[in-house]
Amino acid sequence: MYIRSKEEKDGVYHNLNEVDLLRASLAGDTEAWGEIVLRYKDAVFGLCLGFLRNRADAEDLTHDTFIRAYENLRRYRLDKKFSTWLFTIASNLSRNRLRHRRYHPVVSPPEQMTGGIDPAAVVAREARHARVKAALDELPHGYRAPLVLRYYNELSYKEIAEVLSLPEGTVKTRIHRAKVMLKERMERNGVMEYERG
Repeated sequence: MYIRSKEEKDGVYHNLNEVDLLRASLAGDTEAWGEIVLRYKDAVFGLCLGFLRNRADAEDLTHDTFIRAYENLRRYRLDKKFSTWLFTIASNLSRNRLRHRRYHPVVSPPEQMTGGIDPAAVVAREARHARVKAALDELPHGYRAPLVLRYYNELSYKEIAEVLSLPEGTVKTRIHRAKVMLKERMERNGVMEYERG
């Protein structure tokens, strides 16, 4: 009997389509699930980071998203787009974390400064970032979520509509209104440079 090496197994999984990987995962093949994680971990991390604006929280929730997805994989319908289902889990976990933050605020430690970095520039960038984040955090969730999905995660309007269970027209309207509200808040908070998306 010929036994495949790890490199050959990895190559087999790498070449499988998503549905076959999901079927294998449902049958208990953890290496197939590992390939799914490899394919989506950066996108899920980007989504969580866009919502949370904190790398440590985004890393935690990326991990939690894949655990939750694996635990509920039997509920996933193979005829539906997997990425939408996965992003929905990630966005729900992110919303829960944001809700938790609202009632349990934590002060973040300052960024470490290394040689060659202008401390004044770092402080100015952090101050601007904090004002942008504060303006974004002021937006109602119904407007913040589509904006984050669109500009931090580069999802299409259709994908955002599926993740948030909203009509596509509503998504477009909310993103437009969110940009207007964000601009007003950023101006009010003293952020002079507003980049239009």
